Amino acid sequence: MIKRRGIVIHAADCGDYWAGRLENSGLNVVGVHPAGGMDAHRSLEDCIRFLGTPEWRRLAARMEKAGIAVEFEMHALSWLLERDRFETNPDWFRMDDSGERTPLFNCCASNPEALEHIRERAAELARIFRPDTHHYHFWIDDVASAGCACPACRSLSASDQAMILYRAIADGVCSVDPAARVSYLAYCETLKLPETVQPDDRLFLEFAPIARDFEHSLFDPTCEKNAAQVSTLPALLELFGRRDAKALDYWVDDSLFSGWQLPPKAFTLNAAICRADVAAYRALGFEAVTSFGCFLGENYRDLWGDADLDPYFRILRED
Repeated sequence: MIKRRGIVIHAADCGDYWAGRLENSGLNVVGVHPAGGMDAHRSLEDCIRFLGTPEWRRLAARMEKAGIAVEFEMHALSWLLERDRFETNPDWFRMDDSGERTPLFNCCASNPEALEHIRERAAELARIFRPDTHHYHFWIDDVASAGCACPACRSLSASDQAMILYRAIADGVCSVDPAARVSYLAYCETLKLPETVQPDDRLFLEFAPIARDFEHSLFDPTCEKNAAQVSTLPALLELFGRRDAKALDYWVDDSLFSGWQLPPKAFTLNAAICRADVAAYRALGFEAVTSFGCFLGENYRDLWGDADLDPYFRILRED
């Protein structure tokens, strides 16, 4: 049974418009997402400032009244380990394949000082972003593949390095919220099964098949692209367990369909694909199913009218 039915929207779109759309949607969780990419740390800072505004307090109050839990989902690593630390601590950052240290993306997963700094900053971030569900989504950087190739890290797969980082993040978060659980984002290279570093019971699986084909169900075995996205899913569910397991898909993510460039393109949900995928996620035992819903706020309305999200809301209610 799907316990949490959600949507993830950009922090910049959080206001009365989305509150009105969500109040009678039948969803029970909304994820607030500072935009990712190279400037994810700046978007995160903008979101921190936004939490102090009347607009945010009004949205949060309306969500509480509607019985909709608020979570925060963000690519946080460039905030947790500030890029300007590279000048004084280059060994905290990853080594690229040419043997050079670089501040671009992620970090050295084997440097104990870097990991301790991440723990401290994760605790600080957890004091700022307090989800109603105790589920924390502080992800590594928004990049397909950027592992460290230093002598200590090169034997570790991208997923092993990610697991080390998520365990450090969980250390910090759980020091602030002992009831916390922290998501491991299985996304791009980290869809692969970890080889040497295992999760602990503070981590739960968040499965995000961004490279999928939307003309086919994700679980259509005749679609080679989608088959590659789900090839490790049974093993990931076995490794992490199904408790709190979350599918983070993209059925209503107009930012993806618009190439992450404004203005947004006109959007129509492929309801048949969405329904088939949700049924499959349910059968696999996922407890939470959600989709990014970015670029569908007031800017979209002004260009195209209100996006028709009612079919998506209905599909998630079909238990």
